[in-house]
Amino acid sequence: MSARRIFVIDDDLMSREVIAMLAEEAGFEVAAYESGEAALAALRAPTAMLPVAMVIDMQMPGLSGDALAAELRAACGSATRLIAMSGTAVAPERRSGFADFLLKPFTEEDLKNAIEGISPQEPGGAPIEPAVAGLDPSMLNEATFLAIHNSMPKEQVWALYSMCLDDADARLAIVRKASEDRDAEGFHRAAHSIKGGCGMVGAVELAGLAAAFEENGMPMVHTVVPFADFLEASARLRGMLGRVLNDL
Repeated sequence: MSARRIFVIDDDLMSREVIAMLAEEAGFEVAAYESGEAALAALRAPTAMLPVAMVIDMQMPGLSGDALAAELRAACGSATRLIAMSGTAVAPERRSGFADFLLKPFTEEDLKNAIEGISPQEPGGAPIEPAVAGLDPSMLNEATFLAIHNSMPKEQVWALYSMCLDDADARLAIVRKASEDRDAEGFHRAAHSIKGGCGMVGAVELAGLAAAFEENGMPMVHTVVPFADFLEASARLRGMLGRVLNDL
């Protein structure tokens, strides 16, 4: 076992990349997998090196949740710390196989503490970060933005957010097509991916709109779906990010 090696298991590419970035900034070596089945295959390989922890999305196609936790525990033994994560709160009884839980979006410090088994500090003692000029918290979570901004050059911050928003816009087209084709599974899957990717970078307005798509399910034929609202929110966020980054 490597004391700094962790697994990140999430079916959403953007979430995997952001979590890997946070973990690497915290000093961990990351192996990322798009499914529980892929992670299990890696663990069962003859030359497998066990990770010190695994950070696992609770809502994935195929094996997930406590059933996946049981399989991972059987494959890696008791020394590996299993950490659940999700874009929505999960009741403790639904994640009993995990040692800890992270609600997306989370910071590098949150992730590091969960991996190392450190209880989060009570609020009150630490200095409050100054507000970022021009940042609208209804569109973008300030703490998440600052965590990303402080971990990489400004050009990479813009590239990361551009990639996330491009991905969200492309997935919205998939949601729209699934709605037209009456493909409920495809609709739910694409909406969930948008919510996860946007949530990890703190794009709270877009994540909220995607969550509404996911929770409400595929609309009835005559229901007006606010796809235009999502694209307008995406464009507003791009504009705001450009102005904020230019001023920092």
